[in-house]
Amino acid sequence: MFTTTANRVSSNTDPEINARIWHETEDHMRQIAAGGRPAIERRLRELDEEWDIERWVETMAPSFTLIGLTLGLVKDRRWLILPFVVQSFFLQHALQGWCPPIPVLRRLGVRTMQEIEHERCCLKHHLGTLCDDEPCLRNDIDWHLHHVGASA
Repeated sequence: MFTTTANRVSSNTDPEINARIWHETEDHMRQIAAGGRPAIERRLRELDEEWDIERWVETMAPSFTLIGLTLGLVKDRRWLILPFVVQSFFLQHALQGWCPPIPVLRRLGVRTMQEIEHERCCLKHHLGTLCDDEPCLRNDIDWHLHHVGASA
């Protein structure tokens, strides 16, 4: 079964974990909004540096593959099974959006690019509503209104 690229990780994540990640993001956006323009601009710069789940998986897979190849060449050939297993999982992730590290990373709060970009769009929208002399717009924003397909 192949899922769409945009939803393949979230559709293979426990809905409770998806909801927790969303609620943590929503709470964080409220805190950032309370800090006004400087806090929002700082957070937007931080979002440019945040690693999404794909980057984590794309880093972990070759790292474990190289470790397995190295150990297989210098220690014991049985270590060569590790690159085979890792690359099989990496292929499964590419096709289905799931592999064994995904649930662990999601539980740790690692977000998808879509989740990161959603936060960026909400904060940019909020930033656009601020006046220069306004320290902060209202802090009672219903961020759910901005979350397409939110499952609360």
